[in-house]
Amino acid sequence: MKVYEGGRSLDGSTVTVDGKPLAPRHDLLRVSKTGFEWGFDGSAPAQLALALLADHLGDGEEAVRLHRTFMRDVVAHLDNAWRLTGADIDAALGRG
Repeated sequence: MKVYEGGRSLDGSTVTVDGKPLAPRHDLLRVSKTGFEWGFDGSAPAQLALALLADHLGDGEEAVRLHRTFMRDVVAHLDNAWRLTGADIDAALGRG
């Protein structure tokens, strides 16, 4: 099962999936020009929500459809350093 992790440092925010950088998936939808963020409701958290869902679900259309709700329900509430598994994402989507 995949593990998604995010954290902030003096160098900025980083988000990984299984230790590798998570793709922002601008090919599906460009919500933010500034990259990923979390802990509030906004465009950068929406981009993160989209990227997490696209990677986890493997379905770009479904990720676009669900990303706003997932951002409000999950991404907007993440702490400075966080960890989500695929099971956590499924649970948040009501699939777990």
